[in-house]
Amino acid sequence: MRDATLDAAAALVAEHGIASVTMSQIAEETGIGRATLYKYFSDVEAILVAWHERQIARHLQQLAEVRDRAATPGERLEEVLIAYASLSQDNHGTELAALLHRGEHVTHARQQLRRFIRDLIVEGAKSGDLRSDIPPEELASYCLHALTAATTLHSRAAIRRLVSVTLAGLRPAS
Repeated sequence: MRDATLDAAAALVAEHGIASVTMSQIAEETGIGRATLYKYFSDVEAILVAWHERQIARHLQQLAEVRDRAATPGERLEEVLIAYASLSQDNHGTELAALLHRGEHVTHARQQLRRFIRDLIVEGAKSGDLRSDIPPEELASYCLHALTAATTLHSRAAIRRLVSVTLAGLRPAS
């Protein structure tokens, strides 16, 4: 029931806009009573925040799966950055994104993501693939900030170029 409610709310918002969606519409779409819906969620925004939290967890899981498929530390970081940039490209610039990309759950997710990238950088520095003269936490922030440009890109090739330029800044000086 929870997943159906979250999915229905997100679909309705995508179709009609945030201001147009009501708890009654969500209840009707999911086939549950409005009173039951209110037992679990106080309003439409609470449903959308829960949906976003689920999406973030799925994205972090996807990044972990991408990491685990790559063979070397350098490949792991590159593939994760490509996947992250692709996710960023697909999920920004909407009214829904503006509403949901604030709040404590997003702050927590950004911290998790920064640690995830930092750990990949530490691994790459130990193998000699990445620079070790700058703290990994700073390099992780650099990567994440650089990849915010992906929100404006329109192709997989452009994302790969952006990641390539970002990675160039992580390689040891010759």
